[in-house]
Amino acid sequence: MELEKIILFLILLASLSVHEWAHAITADKLGDPLPRKQGRVTLDPRSHIDLIGTILLPLFMIFVSPTFAIFGWGKPVQISLPNKEKRKRDDILITLAGPLSNLAICFATVLFFSIWGTFANISESFLTIFFIIINLNCVLFLFNLIPVPPLDGSHILKNMINMKAETYYKFSKYGFLFLLLLINIPFFKNVMGKSIMILNDAFFSIFSQIIN
Repeated sequence: MELEKIILFLILLASLSVHEWAHAITADKLGDPLPRKQGRVTLDPRSHIDLIGTILLPLFMIFVSPTFAIFGWGKPVQISLPNKEKRKRDDILITLAGPLSNLAICFATVLFFSIWGTFANISESFLTIFFIIINLNCVLFLFNLIPVPPLDGSHILKNMINMKAETYYKFSKYGFLFLLLLINIPFFKNVMGKSIMILNDAFFSIFSQIIN
């Protein structure tokens, strides 16, 4: 059981690194030099660690107080959006790259294990890893769409309603408190739990159809 928790944390760390790298590489491809200057265009987890979101909160949720889902976040990628004419578009594309990378991990995992399963039997321990990767990245995809700072959904909301930078900054100062309250509201946990289950089932169904 303890080994499974350690594996869960390591997969979370890797998934968050891919998530933040996706933000950084998208910004880089759109002509923003800041993420590369700050060393964020890398898959090295050390460049993306946020003390609370990557270490303390996930470890607490995994080892001390398990909840309906394990989640976290990495250190936000700073962007300068140099293309003034397309700032709104670029901000949205850079923001969406993170959650979409978690979906991409799910599809890649299904593909990898499906190919593996056609040539050899997959042991129970590796199936457990498969389920952890899928479930965790489904959680990260949905969780990051919540419109509360520092999550990606807040950037999307900011652009949709044309929120001023000053207002967003003030809102951001209380983002973590909002999240703590939100994840303890029964209705929110119920909606998130059902959404995670639906997304999980979709990937498990694809996997089952391929290997059978």
